[in-house]
Amino acid sequence: MRHRYAALNAELGISGQLLASRGLLECEEASCLVVAEVGADGRNHLLIPAAARAWRDLKAAALGEGVSLHIVSAFRSVDRQADIIRRKLAAGVAIEDVLAVCAPPGFSEHHTGCAVDISTPGSLALDVTFEHTPAFVWLRACAADFDFRLSYPVGNACGFQYEPWHWCFVGGA
Repeated sequence: MRHRYAALNAELGISGQLLASRGLLECEEASCLVVAEVGADGRNHLLIPAAARAWRDLKAAALGEGVSLHIVSAFRSVDRQADIIRRKLAAGVAIEDVLAVCAPPGFSEHHTGCAVDISTPGSLALDVTFEHTPAFVWLRACAADFDFRLSYPVGNACGFQYEPWHWCFVGGA
């Protein structure tokens, strides 16, 4: 673990031993990002260029089959990840519970500019019920054609809760 991430995680109460036991991989923070989508709230959702192109192609193909998709969250910096965890800890959530739903700073696929949290109209954002939507069914069947994979299936080795909304671009840059 790089020194910067080690100090930041130690500040948050996340030990190197805990990270090693979960088998989490360090994720480089993307430096070249483009707007993949502008949210309904006007927020720019950033991805690396190849992931942004693949996302737009995936989204257009889904729409062509009557499935509407949108990004809830995309690139997230290491510092933003730390802030999210700080807020949860300040709200009284135990670190073990935080780490069931949130990657430690330096270990989130969102840092890479390749990960997207996806939703569809009528679905609660970042909720496991997303798996019961036509959007999820379409993603399971077609996302790999666009080099996206479901990152955290049920029982994933990283120890995160099942996240049917979290998909990561695994194609080349």
